[in-house]
Amino acid sequence: MKTVLFLIAAAVAAAQPAIDAAVERMERYRITPNITYLTSGGYDNKLDVYQFQTNAPNATLIYIHGGGWQGGPSKEQYAHWFLPFLHMGWNVVNVEYRSSAISLAPAAVEDCLCALRWVYRNAKQYNIDTTRLVTMGHSAGGHLALTTGMIPASAELDRQCPGAEELKVAAIVNWFGITGVADIIDGPNTKTYAVKWFAAMPNRREVAKRVSPLTYVRPGLPAIITIHGDADPTVPYAHAVQLHEKLNTAKVNNELVTIKGGKHGFFGVKPTQGAYASIIDFLGKLNLRATE
Repeated sequence: MKTVLFLIAAAVAAAQPAIDAAVERMERYRITPNITYLTSGGYDNKLDVYQFQTNAPNATLIYIHGGGWQGGPSKEQYAHWFLPFLHMGWNVVNVEYRSSAISLAPAAVEDCLCALRWVYRNAKQYNIDTTRLVTMGHSAGGHLALTTGMIPASAELDRQCPGAEELKVAAIVNWFGITGVADIIDGPNTKTYAVKWFAAMPNRREVAKRVSPLTYVRPGLPAIITIHGDADPTVPYAHAVQLHEKLNTAKVNNELVTIKGGKHGFFGVKPTQGAYASIIDFLGKLNLRATE
């Protein structure tokens, strides 16, 4: 019995630093859930703000969930993906958007641009540093993180929430996101989830081009890091390669992290830890860190 108690005490002692750090972070976060940032077509788009309590504006992650632009996944369902940023003391804005079950393309892209405008307009209230904004998403969320950070005002995809603010982010974290939408709505790489986002619209290829990150590659974009498995059956790995190559040609600061044998979603503990290490290093080189 004494041996068991000793082992338990040793385990608790070993875990104590991690427990102390977690509690310290927990005490310093204020969470404001389900704020309506846009009402469109009778649907209230909501977001959650995780605000780290500091005395100065803080670096902020805008997280956009995946799910093939379809109904089903909620913004809460994928919250674990941004836990490393909470541990580092960032603010996080967790965004939902209209799925294909509610509104077809380009609604989700429009919504996320409006979420970014909401962040700008409410930055002071939530202690957000708009010079240290990073968008991040997975799969369809990766696509939306890219479009939110890359689409210029001239594309007029923010007309649901017009404003004078110049919407800019400092960096984009793209986890296996779609970069060329036309590739997955017709032809050998057609994906059901993408077809549902466009349904039978006659100008779907034109709309697909309007919502494709590859359309907006140009000099002066924010820095972009992409993480993608080279065995992904859901979003072709070629999408990551094409984006990387075009960004290099445009001389945009970017990095492609390839997960060897990685499929779609969680890659396993060690590869995912490595991916986050690459992300933190990439953002650190841009001086994108939390305010302590």
